Amino acid sequence: MAKITCFEDMDIWQLARKFTANIYLEFRNNKDYSFRDQIQRSSVSVMNNIAEGYERNMPNEFIRYLKIAKGSAGEAKSMLYVSEDLEYLSIQKASKLRNAVQEIMNKTGSLISYLESKKKS
Repeated sequence: MAKITCFEDMDIWQLARKFTANIYLEFRNNKDYSFRDQIQRSSVSVMNNIAEGYERNMPNEFIRYLKIAKGSAGEAKSMLYVSEDLEYLSIQKASKLRNAVQEIMNKTGSLISYLESKKKS
């Protein structure tokens, strides 16, 4: 495992960055401005909270920000169902993006569990 020296080294941040770019690309022409703004904000929140938490250099703060990031990922995932229901995205595109954000949620949850277990030992 490579040593992490900055938030950019973290796999979950890299995945969140890619997810955010995909959200922006998929919804760039969507005329439902409030929907577009909300799904973009939730995706950006994932990567920004990972970065901010890491940069706080305090384990408890990092865990707190990771939990916020995971919550924002859940919000983005929920909105992808709305995008499918309103036919803003095809079922296939929405599903692919939901799978991507679910991977971020799973890895973030695993990191939270790991960091919490390290606190106890």
